[in-house]
Order: sequence, then C-alpha cells, then structure tokens
Amino acid sequence: MNKAQLKKFRALLEAKRDDIIRRAQQTLNEDMTLDANELPDEMDLASTEYLQSFTFRLRGREKSFLSKIQKAINKIDEGTFGLCEACESPITVKRLEARPETNLCIRCKEEQERAEKDFA
Repeated sequence: MNKAQLKKFRALLEAKRDDIIRRAQQTLNEDMTLDANELPDEMDLASTEYLQSFTFRLRGREKSFLSKIQKAINKIDEGTFGLCEACESPITVKRLEARPETNLCIRCKEEQERAEKDFA
C-alpha cells in the first residue's frame, strides 16, 4: 500500500475516531443529567430514563469500535495496515474503503461468521 493510500485511510480513521469522541463528550455534557422536576409525570420520567439507557448502551458499543479504530491507526504506524490477521494476505482496498478498521480479509471474515453461526 502506498503512502497516499495510507494517509487517506489514516484521515478516514481519525475522522471516525473524532466523531465518536465528540458524540461521547456531547452525551456527557447533555444527556447525563436527569431532573425529575422537569418531567411532569412518571411515564415521562420512565421514557426519558429508557432513552438515556439506550444512549449509554450505544456509547458502550462505540467504545469497542473506538478500540478497533485505534488498533487500525497503530497498524498504519507499524506498517502492517491492510494485512489480514488470520491469513496475513492483503485486504482489498475496496474492503478497507468500506471498513477501514477491519482486521480480516473478506474470506476470513466470512469463515469467522460461518463458525459463529454454527457455534450459536
């Protein structure tokens, strides 16, 4: 992979990372407070608590995604970005453009999904 492609993928990954961090900060600043005095009844309070819980679960998933993004950025720095962790063959640029944080080529990912489906 050439330097221009690596630079493009780094920028894409950093933009995704920054967006996740921005949304997490927004959640902390705006969605962490729940004032029962502002809600007229118990149904509104329950609904608001549910939405808040859902938002926190989403942020939890984004934390996992954030670690995948950081791992991909580290791979760029190490010179191993774009190599499948299972078979060590190059991951296609098309796949990386769709999911730059991926660590498996499409063949290995499909095998992993089949194994997970068979196991479940």
